Parts: sequence; structure tokens; C-alpha cells
Amino acid sequence: MYRLLAFSALILLCAATVAQAQAQEWTIGELETVATFDGPMPTGVTVSHDGRIFVNFPRWGDVVPATVVEIVDGQAVPFPDAAINQPDSTCPAETFISVQSVVVDPANRLWILDTGLGLPPGTPGAAKLVGVDLKTNGIFKTISFPESVVPPGTYLNDVRFDLRRGEGGIAFITDSSPMTGNGIIVVDLASGNSWRRLRGHASVVPEPDFMPMVEGQPLMYRVPGYPPRHVLVGSDGLALHSDGVRLFYRPLSSRRLYSVSVDALADAVVADDSLAATVVDHGDIGFASDGLAADDSGRVYLTNFEDNAIIIWSPDGSLETLAHDQRLLWPDTICLAADGYLYIIANQLHRGAGFQMGEDRRERPYSLFRVPVDAGPVLLR
Repeated sequence: MYRLLAFSALILLCAATVAQAQAQEWTIGELETVATFDGPMPTGVTVSHDGRIFVNFPRWGDVVPATVVEIVDGQAVPFPDAAINQPDSTCPAETFISVQSVVVDPANRLWILDTGLGLPPGTPGAAKLVGVDLKTNGIFKTISFPESVVPPGTYLNDVRFDLRRGEGGIAFITDSSPMTGNGIIVVDLASGNSWRRLRGHASVVPEPDFMPMVEGQPLMYRVPGYPPRHVLVGSDGLALHSDGVRLFYRPLSSRRLYSVSVDALADAVVADDSLAATVVDHGDIGFASDGLAADDSGRVYLTNFEDNAIIIWSPDGSLETLAHDQRLLWPDTICLAADGYLYIIANQLHRGAGFQMGEDRRERPYSLFRVPVDAGPVLLR
């Protein structure tokens, strides 16, 4: 009897040992949790030159007390104050409606990109770029867009800055909405004038029938009562090369990386066909991205939402994994900061109800991570 019990115990011990020894997915990089969010879903993050952290929450259906916040002692504090974060249809240019991106520019000023989503399409002043002086926390510039540049249906997504151009610098903004032909919007920060470039070009539009795989499942819009639809999102992430000569970008619904001449893009007089001739297709790099960033060594960092990773692309076409972790569930925006870290928002976008037959499968909290890097940010000033 005792021999039988001992033998059974030995079998159970061996089985447990085998289970513990089973291979698991590798983790690459050392992710550090900076902040977590139990409320609405974040999409953007940026870090000032002196270490202040700002995050935004678009109004996509969650209850959003503040669409822009600063992280202070681990807490999300409305920025620059609570009042401006309450959308007001009677003064849309003076309140934040639904912010998609926040970016600190090379002069250490915060820029807030407001989509205007939630107000009637084409509402004057709703879609805008707002500049905040971080020395005073006061707004110094609000640039609204004419309907000729931002027609109804536009979705302003991400923004980058080159302050060496023109009197006050130039901003580049992606439009990711397929309703408007996609494209890149150029903004003269001094005058507030803006113009749309590469509208409908092959490099900014989604690939037809694009099918990403996320958490082992094909990602499609899945709504009860309707057949599944492909996720077709155009120009999304973008990054300026360290020398400012080329702007890198890619559609979210694509595995290709592109770049374009900044000289041609920033010159409103350059003809569309001449601009298109400067576009370079860097090829299929094997994964889809949401956010992009660049460093002062000429490398481009790309989120890889298909494989829970952050990848570094070098100009010779080689790829290196900076971070791979099961916690990187839909890495969205990334920000390379002056403190030697890459900051990453992971927001589980693919688990939202629109992709899950009406069931919201996101699990709070959402996370802001960072990982050390061996380079600094691009500061074109």
C-alpha cells in the first residue's frame, strides 16, 4: 500500500515538473510600469525635456473626465485644467473635444491634436492643433483647420515637428480616415496656414483586404447582425529622420514602411506628381504598426501590434527587437524621451467591442510602460 502511494506521489511530482518545464514565449527588454489607468482608454503619451509626462484619452465611447492629463505622483491630473477638458459645442475652438495625440516639440512646448470627434462633422474650430507653453501651462497658439484641408470625415491622428523650417516651424499630421482619401497635412506654425499632401497616394491608403493577426486571431470589425469587415485605416504613425530630410510613415492597415522628402512635402508649390516621385517604399517589413518614433542615430522605432513588440528599423533595412512582452497588448503611441527611455501606451484596442461582436473584452488597467534605449530623441530646432 505504502509503495503504491509513494509511486503515485512520484508520478504526480514528475508531471508537475514537466508542466513547469514547458517552453514559454520569450520576453525581450525590461519593461517598467510608469502608470496604470482604470478609467477610459488612453492612446497618446509624450514626455517633456524635463520629465513631465502627458497622456490623452479620446472620446470614443468611454466616459472621459479629461481628454488630456499630466501624470503627477502616479495620478492623472486634468491638463492644463479641468474646465478646458469639458467640450463645449458653443465654443469648440476654446475647449478640448476629443484629443488623439499629445506631442512635446523640440522647443519643449506641448502640442495637443484635437480631432473634434463628437461634434457635427465640419464644426468650425473643433478640429485643431493647440500649443501650450510648459513654463506657464498657458495656451499660446490655437490653429484651426479649414474644411478644404480637413473635410468632414477626417481623423487627425499623429503629429511631428521641424522647427527649423519657416518663421516658426512646420508640423506634419496624418489623416488616417479612409473617408477622406488619407494623406499628410502640413501646418505652418507661424501663420497657421495648412495644406493637404499625398491625398489618396498608394503610400497613405490601407492595403485592400488587409488582415492582421492579433493574439492569434484575425482582426476584423465584428458587429452583431453584420458580416465581418476588414480594418482599413490609412496613414497613422510618422517619424522625422534625425537629419530632417525624410519623413517616415505607414498606414495602420499595411506591413510596408514609406518615407517622403520633407523639402517637397513642406513646399506647398511643389506639384503633387513631383512630390509623389520623392516617396520611397522601404518594403514589407513583416508586421503592422500603430505608433512610430525616431532617434538621433537615424533609426526608426515601430510598434508591432501583431506580436506585442517594439521593433527598431535601421536605414540598411535591418530589424532589431527592443521589447517583446505579453503585456504589450496593442502598443499604440511611443515617445522617445530625453531621459533615455522609450515610453509606450498599451491599450488593448483590439479587444474593444467593435472587434469582439459587441462585447468589450478590454481588461483594466491600461498601462504606460517604458524601456531603456541607447539614443536620444530627434530635436529639429
